[in-house]
Amino acid sequence: MAVEKKVLTCITCPIGCEITAELTDGVITSVVGNSCPRGEKYTREELTAPRRMLTSTVRLEGGRMSLLPVVSEKTLPKEKILSCAEALRSVRVKAPIKEGTVICENILGLGVNIIASRDMERV
Repeated sequence: MAVEKKVLTCITCPIGCEITAELTDGVITSVVGNSCPRGEKYTREELTAPRRMLTSTVRLEGGRMSLLPVVSEKTLPKEKILSCAEALRSVRVKAPIKEGTVICENILGLGVNIIASRDMERV
């Protein structure tokens, strides 16, 4: 029976609790140090299936700028972030664009849309 301790800093709020998780044979058996339930949820997710938001840009034609900032509508599997960013390199949109417009639907079949994170007028 292998027992391992992992120490993480929670990133779900500004408190930044130091959380210790104990794993027995790779299974989380305890989580301590969190000051709210979000800390335990974050720790369990981070140790089993970490997820992250993706913020990036896509090429924009006819706008005030040549790039449009975009963001994922929800978190993506951490191991897919670079693949998603690479997929966005080939995306091109035309101004005008409204904040919240879906720029890339269901990126890489992950069930997450990439949306515009700001309005961009046409020039």
